[in-house]
Amino acid sequence: SNSCQEFSLVTDPDPSEKTLEGVKALISKHKKQYEALLEDQKDLTSSRDERRDLTTQFKERTKKLTVDLEKDESFYKDEIENQKATLDSLKEEENNLMEEIKKIQAEIKEEDDQNVELKEQADVFCSIPEKKFVFKGLTKNAEDRQEFDMKSHITYPMDGGTALITFEEEDVASSILKMKRHKVELGVECRIIVQAHPVHLMLPSLVEIDSEVCPRRILVSNLPKMNTEILLNKLEIHFSKTKNGGGEVDVCDYLPDSGTVVIVFIKENVAKHLVETEFHEVKLNQTKHKVRVTPFLNGKITNLQTKMSMCPRTVLLTGIPDIMEQETLQDLLEIHFQKYGNGGGEIEAILYNPLGQNLLALFGNTLEEERDEE
Repeated sequence: SNSCQEFSLVTDPDPSEKTLEGVKALISKHKKQYEALLEDQKDLTSSRDERRDLTTQFKERTKKLTVDLEKDESFYKDEIENQKATLDSLKEEENNLMEEIKKIQAEIKEEDDQNVELKEQADVFCSIPEKKFVFKGLTKNAEDRQEFDMKSHITYPMDGGTALITFEEEDVASSILKMKRHKVELGVECRIIVQAHPVHLMLPSLVEIDSEVCPRRILVSNLPKMNTEILLNKLEIHFSKTKNGGGEVDVCDYLPDSGTVVIVFIKENVAKHLVETEFHEVKLNQTKHKVRVTPFLNGKITNLQTKMSMCPRTVLLTGIPDIMEQETLQDLLEIHFQKYGNGGGEIEAILYNPLGQNLLALFGNTLEEERDEE
């Protein structure tokens, strides 16, 4: 920038200023001074604008840095919250895993206990009484074998004025059911109309049984044929003596279907000690007889599924009025449904229940099934 020229005011102007040349020179001088001042003003304005720009830039930078700082603070705050949430989730997962471990350990312990119990049962020799079998030459397909078999014993409540008829052939029963309404002649100008219905029974389709060795019972088999009361007394006397390994007897029962005896002791350890020796010599009929002592298995049904099944050879007759003696009417029904002309056939069994009475019909295995079992 141009430097300001120094000048001083004088009371007496220079004589040259009074002249035209002097005035021009003075004007030129002041003009230069003015231009110098304008130049200085321009420099100052430029410097001011530069500083304003710098100030604006610094403000914008400061604002940007402040925004970035706030964003960083918010980000780190969110990150901390996320890390805390992750930590809480990991702690919860750890707790769940610990609970799962405890649950698995409990299940393992339960499995171990069951394995011990199963091993105990596996170590026990068969508790089913011995039976002698003879092969008669009849063979079947191995795929048709049954893992478990039982004889049916089903009671069927009969309403009054009904009858049950079991035919020897399934086709006959099917024919009677198709005809449905039947006119039964009971004598001169006397007839009744009955209706035939299928018989449905609820049968088990699946039975699951859990068994365990009873700690207080034993099963005694291989017994001779003799008076039941005497047999029970002899066995109770023998197994109640401590010298024979026994103890105080609570109950002594005879099982007629298997010909075996169940003995129940007061204390639990007596039965376990006795079954360690399979055969025991007991004085029966004035002579010593070798009986077999095996553990007694308690069974508990844990799963039972049923299904409705129609009897293929049995029909139910309804609408039978009470107009004559029970036996006479039953005979007339049997005569009618045994005739081929009435669509009937050979009858295996018949049961008539008059009005006003309640009867229970017993359904069991068919003759064919029993012959197959033999």
